[in-house]
Amino acid sequence: MTKMGLLQRLAVRMTPPFITPTAASPPLPSFTHSLRRNLRSSAAAAMSATNTPVTPLDLIFKEKKSLRAKVKKQLRSMDPNLRSQQDVAIQNIVLDSPWFKSCKRLCAYISCPALREVDTSKILSAILNNSGQDDDAQVRKKLYVPRVEDKNSYMRMLNISRMDDLIANSMDILEPSPFDADGNERENVMFANEPVDLFILPGLAFDKSGRRLGRGGGYYDTFLAKYQELANDRKWKKPLFVALSYSTQILEDGVVPMTPNDVPIDALVLSSGVIPITPAANEII
Repeated sequence: MTKMGLLQRLAVRMTPPFITPTAASPPLPSFTHSLRRNLRSSAAAAMSATNTPVTPLDLIFKEKKSLRAKVKKQLRSMDPNLRSQQDVAIQNIVLDSPWFKSCKRLCAYISCPALREVDTSKILSAILNNSGQDDDAQVRKKLYVPRVEDKNSYMRMLNISRMDDLIANSMDILEPSPFDADGNERENVMFANEPVDLFILPGLAFDKSGRRLGRGGGYYDTFLAKYQELANDRKWKKPLFVALSYSTQILEDGVVPMTPNDVPIDALVLSSGVIPITPAANEII
């Protein structure tokens, strides 16, 4: 096989099949062609310089890195007023949704302004303010939030009952302290006796076929895979994986690169509404 033929084969991304979304809207501009062209050039240069074959996974990781840089740039240039409007709209959609109101236990991320994530403060406050009282419109909920333990993609989801349970870590990101005010170790969702119904997830970029691009640490993909394994072992129903996204983070289908370790989402929430993706999401949303 010629070097050119080998490069063409290496440039093909390994992607698992996905369910076609039921909701559709005109796709935003994609980076597909420029990314592929640049990656083919860099792959050829790497082979020429080192005489070392470039694997398909190498190309995927390079493509992810390039895509992350482009999306971060778009998020930095996003108008603050538009961001605030979309934050409010997205959270109101979640809070008003039957699938959110009916869930009893959920994991949710704590938004970080520095990372330009969709705000979740209103959602978290609504859950915690309602956790100790009955409400005809909403089931009382048990909330678990992430705590990063090391740089090896190890993250725990710990139960909190109030916002004061959160402390700033070394990167000034809020996360739960490992012990409560009474000195008791917080409940880890992986050791809970009952299943989680819902995960509210962050991300850097998404498409409407369920692909999610994280920030490169692998924390959520690792955790979601482990929780799915736990749910299977205990014969629990798989929780719904719902991601929150600004409009600028939604890319054309197929643009977000995937590896076998990446976990797809079930639904997206944008300021314009909810996009169910998988059959499980279509049944609930």
